[in-house]
Amino acid sequence: MNKISPQGDANGNAAAGSKALPGGEANCSPCCCSRRGACLSAFLMLLLTTLAALIALVAILGPPPRTPGAQACVTQTNRTGFLCNDRSSCIPASRVCDGVRTCARSEDEEEALCRAVPQSLPGFLVTHCGDPASWIYSDQVCDGINNCGDCSDELSPGTTCPPCGPGWWRCPSTVFRYCSCIPRSLCRDRVQHCSDWSDEYSCPGPD
Repeated sequence: MNKISPQGDANGNAAAGSKALPGGEANCSPCCCSRRGACLSAFLMLLLTTLAALIALVAILGPPPRTPGAQACVTQTNRTGFLCNDRSSCIPASRVCDGVRTCARSEDEEEALCRAVPQSLPGFLVTHCGDPASWIYSDQVCDGINNCGDCSDELSPGTTCPPCGPGWWRCPSTVFRYCSCIPRSLCRDRVQHCSDWSDEYSCPGPD
């Protein structure tokens, strides 16, 4: 039998009898190309939506912008406090920058807040003593304790401390820790805590 060879053109090239493989740009119809553009647009839209959702999530879960006045609060004992970033936890002023993380997110021990105490603290957390070089936390004013060392946090004209509470006895104290009141637990213990000895002879003792 005689073999039939493929016919070529004058330059020796094979006749274009075979079909080209699909998928090339030349074979992309207008409909096909428009579908590719639509798919690309949909992908970009999905990507942008995902990024926007992530940014919104970070904004919601992250700490809100903080201003000193916005973090002032009153504790359950009716004293000045520091409001944590969860907007519900109010910790005593003296628990701020004390080396212990009290707020859930540790914002009470942040470096920016504690780097130069008391200058770096919000004003509502700080009270200056009779000696301007000395200071105490605001919740230590009128707590019955001589925190300033000169009783200016308990007896100075600028403080309006209430009378001694039910668990205290009013007298001129001889104990450096107290000013004008002593705990009734110190009464009748055979030790002089009042300069007039009233803690031993007049004070009825603990309730």
